Amino acid sequence: MTIEIKAPTFPESVADGTIATWYKQPGEAVARDEIIVDIETDKVVLEVLAPADGSMSEILKGEGETVLSDELIGRFVAGEAVALEAAPAAAAPAVAETNNSGDKISPAARKLIKENSLNVDDIKATGKGGLVTKEDVVKHLSSAPAPAAAKPVTADPAPIIELDPSQRPEKRVPMTRLRKRIAERLLDASQSTAMLTTFNEVDMGPIMELRKQYKDLFEKSHNGVRLGFMGFFVKAATEALKRFPAVNASLDGDDIVYHGYQDIGVAVSTEKGLVVPVLRDTDQMSIAKVEDTIRDFGLRAKAGKLGIDEMQGGTFTITNGGVFGSLLSTPILNPPQTAILGMHKIQERVMAVNGEVKIRPMMYLAISYDHRLIDGKDAVQFLVAIKEQLEEPARILLEL
Repeated sequence: MTIEIKAPTFPESVADGTIATWYKQPGEAVARDEIIVDIETDKVVLEVLAPADGSMSEILKGEGETVLSDELIGRFVAGEAVALEAAPAAAAPAVAETNNSGDKISPAARKLIKENSLNVDDIKATGKGGLVTKEDVVKHLSSAPAPAAAKPVTADPAPIIELDPSQRPEKRVPMTRLRKRIAERLLDASQSTAMLTTFNEVDMGPIMELRKQYKDLFEKSHNGVRLGFMGFFVKAATEALKRFPAVNASLDGDDIVYHGYQDIGVAVSTEKGLVVPVLRDTDQMSIAKVEDTIRDFGLRAKAGKLGIDEMQGGTFTITNGGVFGSLLSTPILNPPQTAILGMHKIQERVMAVNGEVKIRPMMYLAISYDHRLIDGKDAVQFLVAIKEQLEEPARILLEL
C-alpha cells in the first residue's frame, strides 16, 4: 500500500519550512515511527515519522527545498515484503543486525553507531528482545567520552575548504532558518522599538538560604523536582506584572493590548539557537510546577522536541545569561512584547548593610522595555518590586 508523506500542518505564524535532512532514500527499509525526514521552520525542527513498517518509494522534495503546510514531499510503501522486493540490495542491510553478544540493532541506532564510530558491544540494550535502540545510543554518547578515533559528525552543508599551506582553512556555512529568523527578529526589535534598559541589583542571600534549608525536602515532596532560582524569579515577575499592566502589555499597530493573564517565556539556549518556550498562566502555577515545566522545556529544546505551539504567544520574557557567566548585559526585546528581564551571574561583593561592611551574593538585574509604552518610572518600580520579593521571599508566598 502506498502512503503519501506530507509536511506537518504549520500554524498561521509559520509560512513554510525547508527540508533539512532525508534520513531514508528510495528503496531503504524503514521501521514504524522511525524518523524519515527533518523539516526546519523559523521556530523549530519538525520530525516526520514513518507511518508503518515499509520502505521509501519516492522523494518529491529534496534537501534545501521549501515546503508548505501539508504539502506532499514523498511516498512510502507499507509492508516489509514490499520494501524488500522493491530494492533488495538497499533494503536488506536496514533490517536489524546482530552484534557479537547476540543483541539486535535498530536501523536508527545502527546509523548513529556508524556515524560516531562506536563499538556496539559497549552499548547497553534496553529494547525488547535485547534490541539496541536509538535512545540507547544517545544515552551512551551522553554518558561516555567520545573515542579518540571518532568520526566528526556535522550538519553543516559546506565542508572545510583546505587552502594552500600559505593560507588558513575556512568554511562557508549558510545560516539555518532558525538563525535567520532570530537575526530578523533581533534587528526588527532594535529598529522598530524605542528600547531602553534600566538596571538594579538583588541580594540573593535570602533565596540561597531558603534553598539550602528546604531543597532536600522540596525534592522529596515534589517527586524529584529540584528547587532552583527560576521558580522564584517567575513568581516574583508574575506578581510585578499584575501591579504594572503596561509591562505585561503588547502593541498591535496603534492599539495597546493589555493582557489579563501572565504567560512568561523562558529563553533556552540550544545548539541551533535561542528558543523561548512559554509558561502559561504563571499566576496559577506553584514554584514546583514552574521548575518542573522549565526543566522539561530545557530537555526537549536540546532534543529538538518542542512544539511550535509551546513557543507561541507570551506576554513577558525572562532570559538568564548568568548560567554562561554573564555579569551584566542588555537583553533585547521579544516583539510584540514590551519588556524582558535579564538575570545574571551571582557574585560575592562587598556591600554596606545597615552601616556594616559585609560580603553578600549579589546579582545584577536588567529590564529592557519599549519606551513608547512603558515610562521609565514604571520600569524602575517594576524592577524594584522584583528585587523586594526576592530579598524577602515571604512576599512571594504572601503576594505582597
